[in-house]
Amino acid sequence: MDELLTKENIYYRDLARSIAEQYVKPIAAELDRTGEYPWSVINALKEAGLMGMWIPKEYGGKNSGLLNLCIVCEEISRACGGIGCTYVVNALGSFPIILAGTEEQKKKYLPDIASGKNLIAFALSEKNAGSDAGSMKALALKDGDHYVINGDKKWTTNGAAATIFTVFATVNPDRGTRGVTGFIVERGWKGFEIGKREDLMGIRCVPVNETHFKDCRVSAEQLLGGAEGRGFKHAMMTLDVARPFVAAQGLGIAQGALDLALEYTKNRQQFGQSIASFQGIQFMLADMATQVEAARHLVYTAARAVDAGVKDVSKLSAMCKVFATDTAMTVATDAVQLFGGYGFCRDYPIEKYMRDAKITQIYEGTNQIQRMVIGRALIREGASV
Repeated sequence: MDELLTKENIYYRDLARSIAEQYVKPIAAELDRTGEYPWSVINALKEAGLMGMWIPKEYGGKNSGLLNLCIVCEEISRACGGIGCTYVVNALGSFPIILAGTEEQKKKYLPDIASGKNLIAFALSEKNAGSDAGSMKALALKDGDHYVINGDKKWTTNGAAATIFTVFATVNPDRGTRGVTGFIVERGWKGFEIGKREDLMGIRCVPVNETHFKDCRVSAEQLLGGAEGRGFKHAMMTLDVARPFVAAQGLGIAQGALDLALEYTKNRQQFGQSIASFQGIQFMLADMATQVEAARHLVYTAARAVDAGVKDVSKLSAMCKVFATDTAMTVATDAVQLFGGYGFCRDYPIEKYMRDAKITQIYEGTNQIQRMVIGRALIREGASV
């Protein structure tokens, strides 16, 4: 695989892998139990210059591209899917500013995100507006040179750790998606509260919170891109770019589960020999490895397409997200099976991979929604032939 990567790709892979070995693996199980935030890893990533690798150089980042970000996310998630999420969700939160922010907004917020001084979160979903983001009820009414935001957000990943939030609300519910507008909101502003933390099945070190807005006055200068009614477009643009690195999280989880399964089956003795010598076990491992490698190439292809400036990446982005995260769940489940009864015990790390894998099929657009995106794109393409 190295022959298909650039020297820069390999540099980032090896750097992330060393951080995963030194800082992530030793604490992954403990943070899964306690739910504590992996500040030590964030600090290590910060010192390595990885916290702003996706941000343009003129705003303090490295402008390293989406493929390198996916490679780093894959390596961190290979050791712990939850810690991989705490890292890459900062890219999700900052991409709306990178893609749609005004020059003033970019200069104000991106340098501190790039340095790791500030973490950022993405607040789009609501209790009754998940896959149907256009039906959100959070309302932002203009009042002179301010907007007053009222409403509640659900599933704000990194909520309790972030200091900056890209928030989406409607300025006119009657306009549907055309009323959705983005805002940049800072932690501690009056009327903005971090609410209940969800008790999660997996990625337990990630604080996923409700966020509440009660007469929160936000200056018009915080209007994302400086214009109303473009928020839905900005959110969808962000998700098209974000799905490959969520797919990379799933890819890393799948590879990590395969690594553990290979090690265990080589060492486990039954009937006087290693169970890895049994054909039935080898067939399972072969299928798992094939799916992981196929997922890797699809994720990398989608990321390269974004880096190359391909105009419409929605279909490819959805494809890599579906395939890689379905692979994560399949491979992690098969790995648990290969561990036998031990796979069902928390004494072994493999059950965590299965729990962490599940969310990757759900967030950033459920895999059912991704299949709708792919299907509609295919129909449009077929109509033009």
